[in-house]
Amino acid sequence: MPQLLLTTTAGNIGHHLEILKKNGFDVKFLKENDNPLNEDELIELLQDCEASLAGIELYTPRVFESCPNLRVVSRYGVGFDTVNVDAATKNNVVVTTTPGVNHHAVAEQAIAMILYLGRGLYDQDRRVREKNWERIATPRIMNSTLGLIGLGRIGQAVATRARGLGMKVISFEPYPDKEFVKQWEIELTSLDDLYSKSDFISLHCPMIPENHHLINKDSISKMKTGAILVNTARGPLIDEISLFEALKTKKIRAAGMDVFETEPLPVDDPLQSLDNTVFAGHVAGLDDESHHDTLTMIANTVIDLHNGGWPEHCIQNQGLENWKWNR
Repeated sequence: MPQLLLTTTAGNIGHHLEILKKNGFDVKFLKENDNPLNEDELIELLQDCEASLAGIELYTPRVFESCPNLRVVSRYGVGFDTVNVDAATKNNVVVTTTPGVNHHAVAEQAIAMILYLGRGLYDQDRRVREKNWERIATPRIMNSTLGLIGLGRIGQAVATRARGLGMKVISFEPYPDKEFVKQWEIELTSLDDLYSKSDFISLHCPMIPENHHLINKDSISKMKTGAILVNTARGPLIDEISLFEALKTKKIRAAGMDVFETEPLPVDDPLQSLDNTVFAGHVAGLDDESHHDTLTMIANTVIDLHNGGWPEHCIQNQGLENWKWNR
């Protein structure tokens, strides 16, 4: 009976467990206080496991080299920057994700942050609680410009909602869906033009090396004074030191962040001292529907691989097409 380590406690209950059990898998759970795992803890727990339903822990080259029984690492979600895919491939381990199940959830979170920050609700709430009934006007969101960095599934889901709010949408996207762009009247532009034209900027690009600290002192200097920044993608896309300075000086009016360079965000992080922010704990893609569908897809993907299938749309490795579960 193959054993699967479930490293995200969010998956401790659900239909996916029934699916795995019916297909002969023994699921190994973590205790609530075991997450996130460090490298040594992860290696110890994976020794008898052939598959992992992975959370936010790091899968380093040492992890793959130290876990000879491991066959599959299936990430909860669409990001896989915590997994060293090259090391996985070298050690004949398949890395999978769950595309197409959480884009609506992330889009709703991004739009919620845009509305919350754009209408200044962070400031309005604080003033009422302080018994300060001062009424201050804010810019109207309708007819403002939203710049989307990335126009994949999530970026597109944000774009359609923004157009419904009456926003103008522009985007930097190297490989655009031209039919979608035409249908929703989206202007494709360069990054520099996007920075200079956008009242709101929302990040929806992958965390690849060339995107590390994409938002930095230089790119912030090109933005409109008073622009609002939203990040529901990956924390390292933003140089948080530069963002802090820009928020403090009001070069950037406000920021909404679901992801951070260090997670969980330390309580003494300078960003925590600012009023013109709204934070969430890497939950943008987590609603009831996406949670159910993500876990179900992971279970079916692992089972498909175990039975000799190859769910290519979920697999992130290159060069493992002749891979087999049994070594």
